[in-house]
Amino acid sequence: MLYKFKSKTTGDLIMLQPNGRRLLDIIGKDTQPGSGDKGIILPAQMPAAIAALEAAIAKEEADQKVAIAQALARQEPPPRFEAISLRQRALPFIEMLRRCEQAGHEVVWGV
Repeated sequence: MLYKFKSKTTGDLIMLQPNGRRLLDIIGKDTQPGSGDKGIILPAQMPAAIAALEAAIAKEEADQKVAIAQALARQEPPPRFEAISLRQRALPFIEMLRRCEQAGHEVVWGV
């Protein structure tokens, strides 16, 4: 399944289900089967959503740095992480939210 995020301000943003679900979980949207298939992010909710995504990105990057430092301290090879980071996956969504907030338009999916 795909998540297709739509707005009047930007082009559609399409994500695979696991990636879209992760971003929606971070911003506090329901992603349970059935209820998470459709939704809306209102302009008033966008600043909090952007802040939550940016905090999750910062946490992931800090956790990775700690894991690498610990591995090097133990003289082990550094751990491998996903090839595509949360920052790379979330950046288009964050940009969509910023542009929609400025224009006063909502972001919807599944409709």
